[in-house]
Amino acid sequence: MMENIHNGFTSGMHRLSATSRGVRADCTEIVTASKIASLERGSAVVSRCHVSTAVAVNHRLHHLEGSNFTTMPRLFFCILLLGLRVTESQASGLAPPQKVRLDADKETQTLSVTWEDGHASTFDVEILLTELMEMVLNETVGVTEDQSTGKHQWNWTSPVPLECTSLSVKVRSRDGQDVSEWSSQQILPGLDLPDNTDSQMYPEGKTVPVGSNMTFCCIVEEGQQFGSLWYKDTLVKENMLSRRTYATTMTNQGPSNPSGTNVVCSNEKKMIIAGAVVFVGYPPLPSDLVCETHDLISVDCQWSKGRNTYLFGMTRQTYYTLNGRNCPKARNSNMRCGLEHWDGNWTLVARNLLGEFRLTDAAELGHRVRPVAPVNLTTPEVYSWNASVGWLWKDKGFESLSLICQVQRTSHLNSSTQTYTGYGLNTVVLKDLQPDEKYSVKVRCGSQKNFWKWGEWSLPLSFQTKMDRPVAPDIWLWMDSDNLGRVLWKPLTKSESHGQISGYEVILWSPEENSQQTLTLPQSVYSLPINVTDRGSKVTVTVTARNPAGVSLPANVVIPRYLPDAEDTTISKVAFNGSGFPLSWVAHANASCGYVVDWYNTSCTQDCNVEWTRVAADNTNTMVQSGNFFAGVRYTFSLYACSSESTVLLERWHGYMQELVPSRTVPRLSPNQEGSDVQLTWDQIPLEHQRGFILGYTVYLTNASHLALLANITDPQLTNHTVRNLVLGSYKFTVKAYTAAGEDGGATVSISLEPYTYWLIMEILVALGTMTCLLIVITIACYRKRKWVKKAFYPEIPEPKLPGDWGITQGTLDVKPSPHSMVHIVEDSVWDSSKEALVTVPEEDEEGTGDEAADTDEPASLRYYNQVVEEGSSSQRRPHASDSSASSTGSMDSGQTDVTYTGIQTSACSLAPMAHFQPQPDASQCVGGGGYRPQMQSASCPEEPHTGPEEHLQAPVGSFGGYQPQCSWKQDSPEADGDGLDQTCLGSPTSVTSSQFLLPYDTSEEGKEHPSSASTWFHNLLTGKP
Repeated sequence: MMENIHNGFTSGMHRLSATSRGVRADCTEIVTASKIASLERGSAVVSRCHVSTAVAVNHRLHHLEGSNFTTMPRLFFCILLLGLRVTESQASGLAPPQKVRLDADKETQTLSVTWEDGHASTFDVEILLTELMEMVLNETVGVTEDQSTGKHQWNWTSPVPLECTSLSVKVRSRDGQDVSEWSSQQILPGLDLPDNTDSQMYPEGKTVPVGSNMTFCCIVEEGQQFGSLWYKDTLVKENMLSRRTYATTMTNQGPSNPSGTNVVCSNEKKMIIAGAVVFVGYPPLPSDLVCETHDLISVDCQWSKGRNTYLFGMTRQTYYTLNGRNCPKARNSNMRCGLEHWDGNWTLVARNLLGEFRLTDAAELGHRVRPVAPVNLTTPEVYSWNASVGWLWKDKGFESLSLICQVQRTSHLNSSTQTYTGYGLNTVVLKDLQPDEKYSVKVRCGSQKNFWKWGEWSLPLSFQTKMDRPVAPDIWLWMDSDNLGRVLWKPLTKSESHGQISGYEVILWSPEENSQQTLTLPQSVYSLPINVTDRGSKVTVTVTARNPAGVSLPANVVIPRYLPDAEDTTISKVAFNGSGFPLSWVAHANASCGYVVDWYNTSCTQDCNVEWTRVAADNTNTMVQSGNFFAGVRYTFSLYACSSESTVLLERWHGYMQELVPSRTVPRLSPNQEGSDVQLTWDQIPLEHQRGFILGYTVYLTNASHLALLANITDPQLTNHTVRNLVLGSYKFTVKAYTAAGEDGGATVSISLEPYTYWLIMEILVALGTMTCLLIVITIACYRKRKWVKKAFYPEIPEPKLPGDWGITQGTLDVKPSPHSMVHIVEDSVWDSSKEALVTVPEEDEEGTGDEAADTDEPASLRYYNQVVEEGSSSQRRPHASDSSASSTGSMDSGQTDVTYTGIQTSACSLAPMAHFQPQPDASQCVGGGGYRPQMQSASCPEEPHTGPEEHLQAPVGSFGGYQPQCSWKQDSPEADGDGLDQTCLGSPTSVTSSQFLLPYDTSEEGKEHPSSASTWFHNLLTGKP
């Protein structure tokens, strides 16, 4: 049992010892933010440590209440603990370090701690933030004693600048589990003490490598509040180190700009109160050190700068030394340094604030020769096709050295380099030059044996070769049409003219006709128009060019007597492939001198810009390239087989460099209604506006802004489309042509569908109008040919010839009326009372009777009004007062007489007794069928004996056939010469106009035959009368 008690006591002592050590360790952390002077006195701290130790021991005793010592008095254990502590301290035998001293290197942020005594080799070091008493470092380190000084020294690099805040440091010795008391606490004061009231920021102007971590601190001015920290333009998170100090740590920093990276601190008002600059870069890393000689004596070393250090300024830039000699000229991209003599081994050292780097090189003199540039270049001899070039060497050593040199010549055409070798080489001959060409040459050389590098180029030398006669022009025949063409030749280039062209000479020679024509053209003319129809035989055209040095060789082209028809030549399409138009064909047997491909703008019709190229006879493909190809333009390519006789057209192609949408819409778009269908027609777009191969047309129905596709016409030759089965209404159609690039803007047309009967009426009206126009044309033709028509269909009736001389003096002729001139109307049972026989117009009603009184006892007088009308003129119808009867016209001798009856007399013939009246077969010529018909009866009328009035009154009226005066007239009868008018009827060869309305009663068939007004009009038309 005593053994158990001893064991428990021993265990308890160990626990209390550990507890005591833990409490003592805890006591070191219980430090208030008192003044540094109070910390130095340490009395308050010691009392607090004792109190804390007592509390901790009491706490541990409570923890041990359940152990074997629960029956022991608590005081006993306290006395035992104090004794144990004294015993432990005396038993360990470790003395705390003495004379602890702190030394700070703020540039490197290194804290050096030294102390004396303490024979141990292991120590515990604690570093705390003095003001906040926060642990910064608690580390066990091994430090050996310096035998010469008897001191221990330990260095620590602080991640935080030592200026930021005060640090407290203490040290104790350790030997395994045994430790000594802590040394007295040493404080490294910071710059955040109340005595320093200004705002500050650290570190300032420090240079660090890329990728490093760095802590920045800001000390706020006394009396202000901290705001924020900014790294470049980025807001960063801060940590509080003391009442006035705040810090932030930046990790893996990137390279800074030439002016460095700015870190700033602001107060609560967002005003910058402090700032610092840090330079982040790389240590130097040069490469490729090479040393060589340029004069066989000195050495010149060059190297590559390597990566950019991102460090600038006199203090941060990189410095170089070569074999211990400074290289002040090694700056920026000029990384070179020289020595006066060849050493054979070289060492280059490059250093900056972040480190240094070394490079070495070694070589023999003969293996590193790079000659200097030749000087004083000259051209002793210059010709049309060659020239010589010479130069000098600065150093005499190269005159005996085997050299290899390059001569570079440059003209406006090209640049080429030729190589020459020789001992002490200083002259070369340039060949294959171009006449009348300006050249620029420069020279560089190297060592032919153990060649190292080419030397520097010399300064350029310019010269111009002499002129020579030009080359033969490239000539071609191009036909504008079937009979007209042009002989074309290309302008000679600078390399072909060999001098300034002064003109061209063209010779037209016909071997069959043995004739020759020579033309001289200026240098600006490159074509000659020809007319094939003027040539009766084959003609050879020869063109030569002339310059001051002479005349070129002739170029010939043959104009055949007959040109083949090109209409039968097949035409294909060719596509542009980005660099040109690829053409290929089948070999032709007659292509003895090769092939010719020409091309031009297809839409061109006159004076076209024609280009051509020649292809060798053994080649059946070519790539046509030109700087004159433009998008949206169709070109025609023609392939010809060339022979000594003439050229033969083999094939043709059409192509576009780039197809575009048409530049204009389809022209003349028009709709046409066909019942319920609408036919749209249009014309093809002109070639110059197509800008691509027309693939077809699209027809749309336009509804507001929406286009409804009706048809896609894939045949580009079809220029019409019928939209069927439309209802009545208004429609708008749009037709667009499209190419491979897309559709054009579209042409739009509108139409309103009307009922079909309207169109039928329109067709009828059009037909009637057409017939009317045709009749008018026929009428006009008949009128203009009226004489011929009259002669053919209506011959002229001969006029009667009367004896005697009738006067033509105009006046009134009073004639004694015949006793038989009265008209008697007799009642008859057959008479139709609805018709009037005669209406007598009294003589007083006639105009022009004067003031004379009418004699009513006598029959009405018969008056003639003779009016002279010129022969051949038309007699005008003159209306008489109350007279509506017509007048007829006759002629006698050379005059015409218009007779007006003021009274109507009945001839004796008309009063003959009806008992003796017998109708004759030709009675129709004597008695009219009704109406007044003067001059209808002549000698054919039978003569009747005179009868009395009684007999006349007894005669029936209806047998007379109407009023027929002068019916007994007999032309050239003997009775006409009698004295009395009683024996014969008064007659006259003239036409008469009655002043009465004669309404006969006619029952005969002949009475129905009246002259038609239409026939009268036609007669007047044929005779030219109105």
